[in-house]
Parts: sequence; structure tokens; C-alpha cells
Amino acid sequence: MSKYQPLWDFIRENGTDGLKLSYEEIEKILGFPIDHAFLTYKKELLHYGFMVEKISMKDKTVLFKRGV
Repeated sequence: MSKYQPLWDFIRENGTDGLKLSYEEIEKILGFPIDHAFLTYKKELLHYGFMVEKISMKDKTVLFKRGV
């Protein structure tokens, strides 16, 4: 199981086509701080029908979107 599984489950169970989460919200869901490894693991999200559409370093947010 991926260390990001709690986040993938949260996104899938949200029931929306798009979801914007702050780094702080993501870290709360995961229970640990996100780091550059997130860039490698984000491709796992495709298995759940979602993708990372945009990562904003300035706003410290990640936009997730349904579809592929």
C-alpha cells in the first residue's frame, strides 16, 4: 500500500469532479508533511480516475481533477 493511500481514498470518496486542497489539508489527511516524493507518487492517482491538474507553489495548493 502506498503511503499516499489515505489521500487517494479521500479524493475518490469526495464525490466531486475536482478538488483543491492546501498543503496543510493534505498533510492533515496523511499525517505527515508532503515533500518532493509526492511528484513521483501522484501518478498512482490515475488508478482512481483522478489526476493532479495543478500544483501551486505560490498558493501552496494542489488541484485534483477527475478524468483521464
